[in-house]
This record gives sequence, structure tokens and C-alpha cells, in this order.
Amino acid sequence: MVEWPSSARRPLRGLTFCQRERLIEVPVSRPDPMMPLLRASLSLVVLLAGCAATTTPNGAPAAAPLRTRGAAPIVVVSPAEPREQTADQQVQHVLDRLAFGPRPGDVARVRALGVDQWIALQLAPDRIDDAAAERALSSYETLRLPTAEVMRMYADGQLALRRLQRAGATPGDSASGKDQRAELLRDNPAVREQLRRTQRVLADVQSARLARAVVSDRQLQEVMTDFWENHFTVYAGKGITRLLVPAYDRDVIRPLALGRFRDLLGAVAKSPAMLFFLDQWQSAADSTHPTLAGAPRLRAGVAARRPRGLNENYARELMELHTRGVDAGYSQGDVIEVARALTGWTMVSRTNPQFVFRPQIHDAGAKTVLGHRLPAGRGIEDGEEVLDILARDPHTARFVAHKLAVRFVSDAPPESLVSRATATYLRTDGDLREVVRTIVTSPEFFSRAAYRSKVKSPFELVASALRAVGADADSTPRSAQAVGLLGQPIFGHQAPNGWPETGDAWMNAGAILNRINFGLALAGGRLPGATLSHWPQAAALQGATREAQVDAVIGAFLGGHASPDTRDILLKGENPLAARLAGADSGRMEASDAAMQMDRDVMMDGAPARKNGQPRPGAARRPGLGQPVQLTGLAQVVGLAIGAPEFQRR
Repeated sequence: MVEWPSSARRPLRGLTFCQRERLIEVPVSRPDPMMPLLRASLSLVVLLAGCAATTTPNGAPAAAPLRTRGAAPIVVVSPAEPREQTADQQVQHVLDRLAFGPRPGDVARVRALGVDQWIALQLAPDRIDDAAAERALSSYETLRLPTAEVMRMYADGQLALRRLQRAGATPGDSASGKDQRAELLRDNPAVREQLRRTQRVLADVQSARLARAVVSDRQLQEVMTDFWENHFTVYAGKGITRLLVPAYDRDVIRPLALGRFRDLLGAVAKSPAMLFFLDQWQSAADSTHPTLAGAPRLRAGVAARRPRGLNENYARELMELHTRGVDAGYSQGDVIEVARALTGWTMVSRTNPQFVFRPQIHDAGAKTVLGHRLPAGRGIEDGEEVLDILARDPHTARFVAHKLAVRFVSDAPPESLVSRATATYLRTDGDLREVVRTIVTSPEFFSRAAYRSKVKSPFELVASALRAVGADADSTPRSAQAVGLLGQPIFGHQAPNGWPETGDAWMNAGAILNRINFGLALAGGRLPGATLSHWPQAAALQGATREAQVDAVIGAFLGGHASPDTRDILLKGENPLAARLAGADSGRMEASDAAMQMDRDVMMDGAPARKNGQPRPGAARRPGLGQPVQLTGLAQVVGLAIGAPEFQRR
């Protein structure tokens, strides 16, 4: 064991845990080619002691574990053969795929640490000090509230509003209900504040999602959280779902994003957000099937308020979207049998949304699910076994492996990679960390074809742009709203299939113009916490020549490479594509229906921002993110670079 000297214990962003630990030096069969350089230049990087990979008999790289005291191993997988990407491309590639792009200084840090060591750390997020993200999250007033408290807050606000409306009702008043509500709230600040806190619940979790993506050092965990929250989509615009998404993000998806798929699947199945969104909480045995008759009866009134009968929504999406996939060869009869097995999986009530199994409404008859016999007379075990069956299913293994390969490698990932990732899933009982490791350490991941082959989603674009300028976390709704305005409101996909993982869905004339205008708006200081003053090179470049500014921006924002057309645009300060698109109707930036649906109750200064479609007098006015911004100098170069094709890809 090696105790690193105090001189080697200087803090390194994201690695401060290493200062307190001993490491086991791992014997190796061949030296790591990075080691001489790293030892000479980076004695402070403690995780490199003995890091190397051995090879297996078939020539595949074997994992070399590094253990810290009382902790799981940090597994470094080095390549068995040269990679197609250059060393610089590998650094840029992992920051674009396993993170939301580099922040200032990240490229140098990853290059110094080594790509393989950085990947190993990202796959062990609990080993990374994430103080920056924790500080950012401390400013959110509702993010950590238990769901029960959120529901009480909501109920109290609605009760107070109804009392106001009854007290202020005027016979014959022709004003709309919305206008009456606005006037009542304007004159009653206490009630207005109650409602504002409830409305902050969704805004806070949306903003925090983006803030973590921007400042967290646990970048792969944030990427995986984004992936699974899209895979297991819930729509915040449906009823009380908006009040349930904080716990869904905090307690269900985030802690299990790199765990076992079965654990994640079970947590989602019992989450109030999913139970409510897909109506599973209303599903009960129909009159033709027995229930657990010996179970205690429901208290008076509960059954009467809940529609009776089988609901197939969740069962269908469970198989089609969450596990086996649409082409896995199941029938409508299979959907019905799964739905029967899950009857009784519900919530205490709409006002007390916590998971409960109710044997009184569970279908206790015998069932056959995908060829598996479930005997009669059982309770919650039926649903648990269904989840076991689906999680172990080879179709599920392939479906999950393929979708992860699409996210990390290409829109049409090589079959060889999907097959290996599927085999890892099956071999490890659905260990998502190991499936991801198989994908992101593969030759296919580091191929020339994979480099910059993916189009950024709106969430990825906004997060990467904010990271590129070194922005602070934005605790206001402003930056999260930019994601919605670009077409991907957070928790705003109405259908259960989630946002597309392939680039063709994000690229059209209107979207391109919106992205160009967004880049200029960000560089023009229209997003809180994002100013060029945060970019370390900005001060030195303000008085530099245009050519020097362009070279520096290409190096920092575009990975050091830009097409001749992009370089010409940055030098001239005008994007001809934007001018052509601006004349088309499709080029106007407008919020999607989902974004407008969720923003309808957003308050400014405690009162609705609009009245009868017009800005309310005194409401805060801010320049739109989608309108062209006239910039000069360095800000113009940065804004155009963010809108360039090279920045739109990862």
C-alpha cells in the first residue's frame, strides 16, 4: 500500500476524496504507456498509482481495480489496441458524451489525469466531491421538501384561494375566472405567497436539473439521470404530477441511475409520479376475477372515489417502452395479464400520494405472463415477479443496451457493440454501471465515426453552452425555460415515449435559427450567471485582433477545429444562414405547447405575468431569448460559435 506524501495532496477539482485514502498498487502485466508522463508531471493525481490494464486470453482489455479503504473498486479499463481517435479527440469526446461538454480547464484536467482514469472516476460518482453542486442546490426552497409537505402546501393554498373566491364573488360579474383570480391574488399577498411556493415546486426541480448539469463534477451521473428520466418519462403538465417530480428525481431516478436495472424498474413502478401519470393507481381487478377476499375492507368512501376496473396504460408502457421494446413479440393478452398482476399497486389517495399495495382490489386469480405461470391467491408478489421476469428478459437486455449505445455512441450503433453490451447486462444481472462501462470503453465508442456524430438535444445544448462560458448555476427558472423554448421543456413530454435520442428529430430550419439566436442571447448576457467575464480567457482577448479572438474561441468552444465556412462566419461576424432562415415563418422561436402548458401558472413578483394575453403593468420585462441580438467584438464571436454546426454536435 502506498501513502501519498502531503506534497501530493493538493486539491484537484472532483478528486478531493483521494487526499484522505490509501491505494492498493495493482500488479500489471504491461506498463501503462501514460504512466511515465503522468508521474513526471502530475504527482498530485493520486489515483494513478499502479493503474494499468492486463489483457484476457482473447485479447480484450481486463479491468484493473483501484480500491480505496472501505469503498467499492474504481475500475480502470485501458485499451488493448490503439484507438482511432487522436489523444485530443478522445479528451473532447469523453467530455461531450459522458459529460455535458467541458467547462474552462476541464480539457487540461482530463488530459493530465488520463481519459481512462477519468472514465473510471465518473463511473464511481460517490467517489467525487461534488461541493459545487451542493452549494448550488442549497438555494432552492422546495427541492428537498418531502412530498407530504408539498401536498399540504398545495392543499392549503387551494383552500385559501377558494375562500377568497367565495368571499369576493360578485353576482352578475362577467369577468373570467382567471381574471377574478388574478385580481384577488393581487390584493391578498399572503395567499399569493402560498400559491407561489407551490408553483415553485416544478420550477425548482427543472432549474436544479439544469444547474446540476452545468456545475456538477459528477457529470456521468447527471447524463445518466437525464437518460433515465427520459426513458421513464412522466409529464409534469398532468394533474398533480408536477408536485411529484421532485421526489421522482431525488429519490427514484438519481440514486439508481448507475445501479441495477431491476432496482430502478421497481422504484419507478412504485413511484407516485409514474403511478399517477400512467393511471396505474386507478387499476383494480374487474368483476370477473377474484380479489383477496379475506383482506380488510377499504374504509368507507375510498372505493367510491376510485374508478374500478383494469387499467392497461402502465402495463403496456412497461413492456413497450420501459423493458422489452415494441418489437419484442408480445400480445394484447400479455398486456392484460401484466395489468392484472399489477392491480392493487396504487397510492393511499390523490391527496396523500405514497405507494401502497391494496389487496382488496388486487386480481388474485391465476395468470400467465410471457409463458410464466403465476399461481392464484397471491398479492404484491405477482407484480414483483412480473418485474423480475421483465428485468431478466433477453429482449430487455438488448433494448436497454441498444438505447444506451444510441445515447453514447451513434444514432445507429454497431451491432457488435450492442451485442457485447447485451451480454454484459445478462452476465451482471442488469448492472447498469457495467453495461455503460462496456460501451464507453469500447473501440466503437472511440472510433472516428463516433466523433461528433451526435446532435445535441436542447437540454444538452443549453447545458454545454453554459458550461463552455464557465457560467454559475442559475437558480431562477430563466435558463431552464430556454431549454423549453428550444423545444424540450424539462418534464414536459406529454407522451410516455420520451424525447428522441436521435438527431434527426432536433434539426429543422426553425430549430437551427432558434439555436443560432440562443447562442447570441447567451453571449449577450441574457441568461443569469452566464457572462463572458466567467470565461478565463475573456479579459486577455477583449483587446486582441479579430483573428486572435477567433482562434481562441475555436480552441475553447469548438475543440480546436472549425470548418472554413465556420471560421469565415466568425471572422466576418455574420451568419448568412440565420439571415435566410429569419424570413421564414418556421424560424420564429416559440414555446412548444408543452412548455406553455407548464408555464401558464408561473408568477412574476407574486402575480401572473400576463393579463388577457398582454404584459401586466409592473410585471418584470426581460428581452426574449429567441430574438436576434446585435453583438460586437468577442461576445459576437462567442455567440456565433455557440450557434455553429461544430458546437451543435457532440
